[in-house]
Amino acid sequence: MVAILIVIGMGFTVKKDFQFDKGSNENYALTPDAAKAKNGVIIFCYHRVLRNTLGVDTARLLSSNSQLHDFDVPLDQFAKQMAFLKRQHIRVISTAQLAKMKASGQPIKGKYAVLTFDDIDRTTIDNALPIMKKYKFPFTTFVITGNTGRYREGTQLATWSQIKSAKKSAGSLMTLGLHTNDMHYLTKKFQPIFDQPNQYHNFVKDFKKSQAKMKQETGHYGQVFAYPYGAGPKRINQFLTRQHLNQGIMLLKVGVVTNQTNMNALPRMIINSNSWPSIQKWLSK
Repeated sequence: MVAILIVIGMGFTVKKDFQFDKGSNENYALTPDAAKAKNGVIIFCYHRVLRNTLGVDTARLLSSNSQLHDFDVPLDQFAKQMAFLKRQHIRVISTAQLAKMKASGQPIKGKYAVLTFDDIDRTTIDNALPIMKKYKFPFTTFVITGNTGRYREGTQLATWSQIKSAKKSAGSLMTLGLHTNDMHYLTKKFQPIFDQPNQYHNFVKDFKKSQAKMKQETGHYGQVFAYPYGAGPKRINQFLTRQHLNQGIMLLKVGVVTNQTNMNALPRMIINSNSWPSIQKWLSK
């Protein structure tokens, strides 16, 4: 019964009508061309880090829902991935450090990782945060500033109180970024709402609200933005590039950040069982 409720709660995600840019790879993995990069930064994108309970494991077996398979990393696998980064001496850097590295104009030498979490639900705080603190890994969480505390897409988003408590606990390890105020949803045709031609002015208002809310709750404006559902239209891209987002604008796109990568179009890779082996291999070279 618990498993069935989880499956129902996860909601319905359509893959055919909406997909972010995976290059030519349907399995989210690094493409052969991207894997050729000798130096660079891979930006990890996590959504849910679920404990390995009987209900969750059963739900994965019963359902092909992408929320459970593409956007969820079991806690034991997440712990192994972080242990791998530590064991391999991978340099895990913050979004601020990435921005400083790119701004220096110096060639990127070596391989780095940036860790990000979309939506900041309770699994990020309850399950991922203790491991981040254990290894002293910096990370960025993208907040849907007008949706905090809501239950959506099968998960409980953290409240502002919980977010601020996590920030106090993690200190400088934790960066808070923007993920819209209230435009993280799809139309009836399963297209991002802000991708519609008549939504530009609404997006501008929404962005200003998200910055105002971030300032109100934390005392600081967000300096990094991540698109829900991967990317946005040209006009919105141009607007965002003028908003002093000094730590970048992030997409969901297969790729490695190199010397040539624009800070206003940073690729991030969904981490799941399909993408991880290629990332692990690249970092191990």
